[in-house]
Amino acid sequence: MVKSSRPGPPDGGYGWVVVSSAFLVMGLTAAVLKNFGLFFLEIQSHYGVLSSTTSWVTSTAIAMFHLGAPAASVLTLLFSQRVVIVVGGLLCASGMLLASLDLSLPWLYLSMGVLQGTGISFSWIPANSMVSHYFVHWRPVAYAITSSGECVFTIIFSLFFQWLIETYSWQGALLIIGGLQLNLCVCGALMRPLGNQNQDPRDSVDSDAAAAPPKKKMIFQCSLLKKPELLLYILFAILAATGFFIPTLFLVPFANSLGLMCVVVMLLGVVLLLLPIIHAYWPILLFSALYGFLFGCVVAIHVTSIVDHCDPGGVRQRTGGSSCCLGASVGFIGPPAAGHWLVDRTGTYSAAFYLSGFCSFLSALFVVVVDYLVQRKKRQRISAR
Repeated sequence: MVKSSRPGPPDGGYGWVVVSSAFLVMGLTAAVLKNFGLFFLEIQSHYGVLSSTTSWVTSTAIAMFHLGAPAASVLTLLFSQRVVIVVGGLLCASGMLLASLDLSLPWLYLSMGVLQGTGISFSWIPANSMVSHYFVHWRPVAYAITSSGECVFTIIFSLFFQWLIETYSWQGALLIIGGLQLNLCVCGALMRPLGNQNQDPRDSVDSDAAAAPPKKKMIFQCSLLKKPELLLYILFAILAATGFFIPTLFLVPFANSLGLMCVVVMLLGVVLLLLPIIHAYWPILLFSALYGFLFGCVVAIHVTSIVDHCDPGGVRQRTGGSSCCLGASVGFIGPPAAGHWLVDRTGTYSAAFYLSGFCSFLSALFVVVVDYLVQRKKRQRISAR
């Protein structure tokens, strides 16, 4: 009887092409979403609505980004990462192209919100899971490089999108951004499944296995819900994401209310927790650099922390499940609450940043509890031996 010779993760080789592709996917999805704040004032003044009403554009996109994760995970299991990323790219581009028609504010909810958010989810989830298939020893480095695409493109796009808005109006900027996001289809095409390379088809299946019925793929592992450390980690992610997304939406309006030049603010590239108590450029630059550094550390380690608690095949289910919880809370609660309950009622953008800081601090407490539970399980395993 001949055994299967399916190759393991190569920890290099074509894997670096996958990392480069995932790097671009992060930039063309999450970085675009982070720069939605540039369109906030333009859309608000164009339709003459409140901050809370305008914030639903970004909120819907964030919610669909996370709520679409389970669907992205299931489609990846049924088809492949390559197919789902290509579909995600088409959805992202379609969302921006339709939004550029500027039919109405509800139309923006559907195009920039639902279509764009779903497309980002369909691209982001498979790209991250693909990296885990190609790397084991170098997985933290690979994820760090992949995650840095979001930060690098956030800085680049902040300047580029502002120039597009000033030159072609916000409608024209959306049209061009939609064209750029078609490159997600190219990135998806580069995501070659690991099982298709370096494998002799004659050795992959023997005569007994050929007659056996195919094994069903498990779509969702219900046992994951029984792990308290995972549930607490999801709570951490919910609060942390709330703290992350609120500043990205209100940074530009806040700076505009202070009278700072928009181009100068865009050079900061990141949001900052202590922004409400300072009004000078260099302290803002210092705090934004520190906040950006810490934010990058959290993002880079977040996915690898999930991978460390499950096999690579379970990354999709676990990431999809946690992202679904994130969407229900962060998208439909975070920015709208900051916009309606705080900004519109207090008349200042500072309150939104205080809410962001509180959520970030509270999320750290859940991480401490998760770390305690994980370390306790390790000690129990050692004592059992």
